[in-house]
Amino acid sequence: MPLSAPAPRAPLHQRRLEMHGFEREDGLFDIEGHLADTKSKAFDTMDRHLEPGDVLHGMSIRLTVDAELLIHHCEAVSDHTPYAVCPAAAGSFSRLAGLRIGPGFNRAVQERVGGIVGCTHLREMLAQLATVAFQTTYAARRRMEEARADPADSRPRKPAILGTCLAYAPDSPVVARRWPEYATTEPAGATRRG
Repeated sequence: MPLSAPAPRAPLHQRRLEMHGFEREDGLFDIEGHLADTKSKAFDTMDRHLEPGDVLHGMSIRLTVDAELLIHHCEAVSDHTPYAVCPAAAGSFSRLAGLRIGPGFNRAVQERVGGIVGCTHLREMLAQLATVAFQTTYAARRRMEEARADPADSRPRKPAILGTCLAYAPDSPVVARRWPEYATTEPAGATRRG
């Protein structure tokens, strides 16, 4: 179902985000993101004149992670920026090597590349790249968990994804079908809207 019809309006700004996950031959995974901002009207920054459609922010990040979501390498580039000084921030993102994507990741990113050592637009991409990394490595992580499982324990381990969204609420039909041993019939506390 599409959004409702908008009020009369004129375009001013467009942001395009593109993200991809790749499995490498060495067993690691590359998670790449590309961001491009354009404007519909000409304008000037202190360092650039931009015509309509010129790229104001054009940036990319590559995270190299293992199946357990440990970052082995991070590379960032800023090919298009409003100011001449901006591309210097991209080198700081190599500081993310050694972090694990999981609880506390956004806080750790802020500690390493927040404020004046980083770039707001590159940092903003990292939260989405984390979810792309999770999706990209899902099958590999599942195989690892199955290999570590105790064969004497027949009950499946409680999935970490339970309770993270409407579909994975303990009382949802998805959980009832996929993990009936963890399904409940009572609402999980939050009022559902629909």
